[in-house]
Amino acid sequence: MKKILVPTLIAAAIGAMAAAAQAQTAPAAPESTLSYNVGAVTDYRYRGISQTRFQPTLQGGADYAHKSGFYVGAWASGIQWIKDTGTTVGAGGIKGGVELDLYAGYKGAVGDAAYDVGFLRYEYSGNNLANVAGFANANTNEVYGAVTYGVVTAKYSHAISNLFGNANSKNSYYLDLSANFDLGNGFTLVPHYGYQKVKNVVNASYSDYALTLNKDLGNGLSASAALVGTNANKPFYTLVDKYNGKSGVVLGLKYSF
Repeated sequence: MKKILVPTLIAAAIGAMAAAAQAQTAPAAPESTLSYNVGAVTDYRYRGISQTRFQPTLQGGADYAHKSGFYVGAWASGIQWIKDTGTTVGAGGIKGGVELDLYAGYKGAVGDAAYDVGFLRYEYSGNNLANVAGFANANTNEVYGAVTYGVVTAKYSHAISNLFGNANSKNSYYLDLSANFDLGNGFTLVPHYGYQKVKNVVNASYSDYALTLNKDLGNGLSASAALVGTNANKPFYTLVDKYNGKSGVVLGLKYSF
């Protein structure tokens, strides 16, 4: 018995010391992370509607995440739609060429389901859209909640202010269903369907869809190609003779660091 027991005890001790040494040398999980991203798209589409009159624009943002699940962030993009509503208000015309999104929330999990709840502010600094007949200030506040189970995510966003310059549209909402399929070799395929309900505004509500192929190019660089479309009312979503809800392909390139 002793001939068997002693080597066994020695082996167990060596294993325990090795495990302890490994635990001591393993890097501790960071309390928080700060990340950035910059990119460009051939057309900025939001909920299926072109924000840039089908022209390319630059985009970028920053995100802070704490290991507790709390996060805050900011993201910005060039836009065109506010200026396209008209050019006759005041000596300087319609102002508002940049969208700044400010958000904060909390992510967690219950069993196999992950959740995400938060607040999002769409800030169009200096916009004077409220001076245009039939419009309100473009700045918009939303609260949102999302649940992810497996590859599928369902998200609900609720406007607690007027929605994107539509007067008397408080309590509008957006439903978003999407999935994320890993195709291997850095490719992912993301189908999406959404429904935008705009309260108290005739012909403003619509559905949108997208099918996006993403490619991880390594070293923080990624590319995307998306087929995007809507059934949005053509007269309502036409500005400067451009129907901003028509189907199209959007290409993008982003660097994250």
